[in-house]
Amino acid sequence: MESLFEEELKLQLPDSTIRYFPSFFSKKMSDGYFEVLRKTVPWQQDDITVFGKTYAQPRLTALFGNNGKPYSYSNITMQPHGFTPELLEIKNRIEQKTTVIFTTCLLNLYRDGQDSNGWHADNEKELGKNPVIASITLGQERLFHLKHRTRKELKHKLLLKHGSLLLMEGETQHHWLHQIAKTRKPIGERINLTFRVIK
Repeated sequence: MESLFEEELKLQLPDSTIRYFPSFFSKKMSDGYFEVLRKTVPWQQDDITVFGKTYAQPRLTALFGNNGKPYSYSNITMQPHGFTPELLEIKNRIEQKTTVIFTTCLLNLYRDGQDSNGWHADNEKELGKNPVIASITLGQERLFHLKHRTRKELKHKLLLKHGSLLLMEGETQHHWLHQIAKTRKPIGERINLTFRVIK
């Protein structure tokens, strides 16, 4: 088992607890996880409803978990598959860092720069009051945008690297929105794994 890199960046943003580990997994491990997940995950594309309009979600998704509980957002309800060995390995490594035992992982596949995720917070009721969200990036680097809900001058961008871990904890989801914006640059595929606890 390769050792973890301990470089840690704490984002100094008000009303938040956000930590970033740019090299949480080595390149070799990250490459391996990307290849396996890209080929073996049963990716799906659901219709999403935002502000009364329904359209094909601009990315592919899949849900895995160990408690059988579904996850709902934007009029989509997803049923979990059982964790694979690779997802369990990743989950265990994150849990060593957080001391949180995660039940569920939502995977997103961004196929190119036109795949995106609009402004939102991970604040669904089944996630509890102050959810811990652990986000792993595999593949293409993408900019992660943050903006404060009420203090419009507070914005931040963070480049999420291949093999990185982003932890959002505490009251972050109450006060901040985040997104992965579209880009016209010709870029490769990105797999994002967001581990969470569903009550």
